[in-house]
Amino acid sequence: YTLDNDVLTMEQRQFYEDNGYLLIRKLVSDEDIERFRKEFVRICKREVTPPGAMIMKNESLRSQYGQSEKVVNKVQDFQEDEELFRYCTLPEVLKYVECFTGPNIMAMHTMLINKLPDSEKQTFLHPMHQDLHYFPFRPADLIVCSWTAMERADESNGCLVVQPGTHKQTLKPHDYPKWEGKTNKLFHGLLDEDETIPKVHLVMEKGDTVFFHPLLIHGSGINKTSGFRKSISCHFASSECYYIDVKNTTQEHLEKELVEMVQKKYDTTSVKLMDIWNFRARLVQGERINL
Repeated sequence: YTLDNDVLTMEQRQFYEDNGYLLIRKLVSDEDIERFRKEFVRICKREVTPPGAMIMKNESLRSQYGQSEKVVNKVQDFQEDEELFRYCTLPEVLKYVECFTGPNIMAMHTMLINKLPDSEKQTFLHPMHQDLHYFPFRPADLIVCSWTAMERADESNGCLVVQPGTHKQTLKPHDYPKWEGKTNKLFHGLLDEDETIPKVHLVMEKGDTVFFHPLLIHGSGINKTSGFRKSISCHFASSECYYIDVKNTTQEHLEKELVEMVQKKYDTTSVKLMDIWNFRARLVQGERINL
């Protein structure tokens, strides 16, 4: 699961091989995180509108808070926002990414998550899932997620939860969980979760970054505090990866849902899943080959 490199120690490589994730402490500077935070607030206030970005809000809070960070729970696809996209080009991040993808690196999927305080509703609980469910490209071993905590993340504010070793399993069927009125758009989860596999809560401080495999089963709990739990992430892939047709696979219903959303948003009729990913993808290092 890792390539030969002079960045990771043998212990770190072995840990990733066994567990499917690797946590690097204090990788991203406070200064950079502060810049990302400021840009996020500007997006929330509509002072900037990055083209193609999907801004996900809790509509029920809008009447109370208007356009503010108290309403926005996620900015997805920020690849056209130069300030946030800096995250995907940070040399300290790419140095590690290259250990998993090789030198030709594409940023495929970007997100800044602002986990809102959540009480009984559990609206922002993300069920256990595998990220590969969302991706129509392979091979999985040349894809890695980089996820950076923008403040302390622990069990009280909904930190990441992982099931170590599950990256060695296959892609499982996903769909909306059977929770009454508690699901966010595209928050698919495993249909059949194995409760016997131990879960690890990743307690992280500001700037800590976890790299994980797209088949690793993970999720996040609810934020039981009154503050916001922010993180910034990017899924990177080798540009040598290739697109696959998801027809007649467990990913087919996802393609349908995503294509319908894009058609509605951009008032277009002929769009395929591959087109959506082509639009999102940006080269960050090396040469663009397939993706």
